[in-house]
Amino acid sequence: MKYLVAPLLALASVALHAADLPHAAPVPGGVAVIALEGGGEAPRAYFNRERVMVLKKARQWLAVVGIPLDTKPGTYAIQVQHGDQQQTRVNFTIQDKQYATQQLTIKDKRKVEPTVRDLRRIHRESKIMNAAFAAWHDQAEVALQFDLPAQGPLSSPFGLRRVFNGQARNPHSGLDIAAPAGAPIHAPAPGRVVAVGNYFFNGNTVLIDHGQGLITMYCHMRKILVEKGQLLARGDVLGAVGQTGRATGPHLHWSVSLNNARVDPMLFLSPDTLARSAEK
Repeated sequence: MKYLVAPLLALASVALHAADLPHAAPVPGGVAVIALEGGGEAPRAYFNRERVMVLKKARQWLAVVGIPLDTKPGTYAIQVQHGDQQQTRVNFTIQDKQYATQQLTIKDKRKVEPTVRDLRRIHRESKIMNAAFAAWHDQAEVALQFDLPAQGPLSSPFGLRRVFNGQARNPHSGLDIAAPAGAPIHAPAPGRVVAVGNYFFNGNTVLIDHGQGLITMYCHMRKILVEKGQLLARGDVLGAVGQTGRATGPHLHWSVSLNNARVDPMLFLSPDTLARSAEK
């Protein structure tokens, strides 16, 4: 197996087309954009045994890699396969990032310490959501610049180390938007609905497949207005903001998953969207 490092010319190509890509942030919970050698047909790339998005920008193949939150800093590699050629490894560096801690008080203690019956339900629901996050379908063009799915202040950011009623829990795997109850939730980019349901922690939830392992999730909704399998255009209404599941108030929890790794949704916001959100 060969080891390769992306050439400087290719890296310049990445910078040139950054406007078409998520913001590159090779940190835990971030996104790495890696230039690949070779032309011709699209190569296949893998990270942590998960297939990785590969796109062509100005005759340059790029791997767009989601990095799990629990990844430690260091040198890693993606495996790249060009047709029947020998598989190669392309090294890249993941840098450190520290996330803040958030203390929350939940009145419904079952949402912190579920019963045995609750745990069985949570297990069933996790299998559904995990299957949706692992979904893959080939798609040459993928929209990587998102709009905000709801209008409101950005409250709890991605990556917070959460403590519920004094008990440490998993880090915050999405971005919370403090939109009022009943406010519309819009698709931030084209996609297909791959799961809908009412889940123990997430409440009324929708998951959308945008192609090549890019999945978004919308939680705590008051109502759902789409169905599994439905094709969506950018801006289509998914439902309304609510407070279902484990929530201390009305808001939208928005998650972005890339190659089955939950990553910071802010990295996918278009420059115009970022500028507008900063003004609020």
